[in-house]
Amino acid sequence: MAKHSETSWKQDHPSTLLSNSVQKADQAVKHAMSHPEEQIVEQAQNAIYHAENAVINAEQYDEDMDTVQRNKEQLEAMKQQLNEAQEIVDDRLY
Repeated sequence: MAKHSETSWKQDHPSTLLSNSVQKADQAVKHAMSHPEEQIVEQAQNAIYHAENAVINAEQYDEDMDTVQRNKEQLEAMKQQLNEAQEIVDDRLY
């Protein structure tokens, strides 16, 4: 089996995947907040879902729990922001 290079190992590490997923979710939520449209909100929801899975994965690998907890809190704040964007979309539809 081939050894991972140091760079690829870091990219595949659960804490790196978590950090990247949370960053992508943050960007998606910011986009949804500035452009509250149904498809954009749905994309942000998917990004949050993937980030939540990354949290679970990091917890299973016993990553630094302070970092995991901070990311969980950040995701909760993102969910609240996304709910606001969803409400705007819903108001437009009805």
